[in-house]
Amino acid sequence: MSKPSTTTKSKPRWLGRLSRDERGVSAVEFALLAPLMIGLYLGCAEISDGVAADRKVSLTAAAVANLTSQVTNITSSDMTNILDASSAIIVPYSAANLKITVSCLNIDANQNVTVKWTATRNGGVGTSTSVPSALKVANSQLILSEVSYSYTPTVGYTITGTLTLSDHMFMSPRISAPTYNSVACT
Repeated sequence: MSKPSTTTKSKPRWLGRLSRDERGVSAVEFALLAPLMIGLYLGCAEISDGVAADRKVSLTAAAVANLTSQVTNITSSDMTNILDASSAIIVPYSAANLKITVSCLNIDANQNVTVKWTATRNGGVGTSTSVPSALKVANSQLILSEVSYSYTPTVGYTITGTLTLSDHMFMSPRISAPTYNSVACT
């Protein structure tokens, strides 16, 4: 009977030792999971930042409509103040990326909507005269504020590019329809 060679005996021992060796397992697990965990962290940070920017856009639209609906006569300097105060809401994001349009809409007896006056900031947003039917009250006026913001994610810009966040708000004048630069809304 011949003896097995030492090379065949050492291979099974070497493979056995390798299968029981647990050194470096944590490093391998970390190397596999680290990119996933970093991606999740950055993704959550990006989503949180985007939601915060979108919320500020909605708050800005509400502030423009609310401030405009509270007065009866608006001069150019008053409108500048309204738009400045509303633009301050977007901080810490850049107000240079913010576009604002505020308009006074007149609804006649036949529920036809007419834009009586409009003021804009940074080019403004296209004025929409599409008013929900529930808000079309004959012989009334509405203040419409439209806000859009060009949001560029910090990390994910290569995937999404610049996103346009926008919101609008209708509000009834509090006292009477405001006049802007001597243009009545009625």
